[in-house]
This record gives sequence, C-alpha cells and structure tokens, in this order.
Amino acid sequence: MSDLAPALLLEGNAFFTHFKGALTEQFVLQELIAAGRLPYYWSPEDGKAEVEFLLQGIRNVYPLEAKAETNLQAKSLLSYRERYAPPKCLRTSLARHTCGAKVDDLPLFALSQALTQYLGGKG
Repeated sequence: MSDLAPALLLEGNAFFTHFKGALTEQFVLQELIAAGRLPYYWSPEDGKAEVEFLLQGIRNVYPLEAKAETNLQAKSLLSYRERYAPPKCLRTSLARHTCGAKVDDLPLFALSQALTQYLGGKG
C-alpha cells in the first residue's frame, strides 16, 4: 500500500490533484496484475507519445490508456493506432462504458471484468 492517509484522497487535497494521473495508472496496474495480466509499455523512438499498457489478447494486442478523470483526450492512443492498426483501442477512466468505432471506454471500477471481453478468460 502507499501509506497515504485516507483524508488525502477523500478531501480533494492538492496532493491528489497533482498526482491523480500517477495514482490512476498505479490502480490500473494493480488491477491488471491481480487479474493475472502482464502489461507492456509503448513509446516511439521520438518519445512524443506513450501508451501505458499493451495487453495480449488471444489473437491481438490491445493498447490501454488510463485517464484520471473524464477528460478523454488520447493523442498517444491515436498515434499507436495509426502505426499499428489494432482492432480496437481501449481507454479506462471515470467515464461510463461506451463502444466507439476506434476506441472503447471502460470504467475504472469494472476494468478487470470488462477486459475479459477483449482478452479472453483471465480475470
């Protein structure tokens, strides 16, 4: 555990505001590992983009972008899509579940369950 006082997270403290992205990514990583998924990381040579998690499905690799709120700008995810043309890009955030032509949004609270649709039986 992080040894953070619960009040830091519950009171909207400036600490949480500053580090919410890192804390969200850590939460997603813990969910993936607990579900038996071992993610990879991607960044092109120029370092101008990154996808936090690449997940191996039965036949495909799925990029997964983690967002801390409902701001769903995902330039890095679209950069990955242009280079590698995965069948679907995935994004997890506080937004509700939606299926789009290019990107499916998976709610943070149901991430491990939602991933079984794409990755198969684990989780």
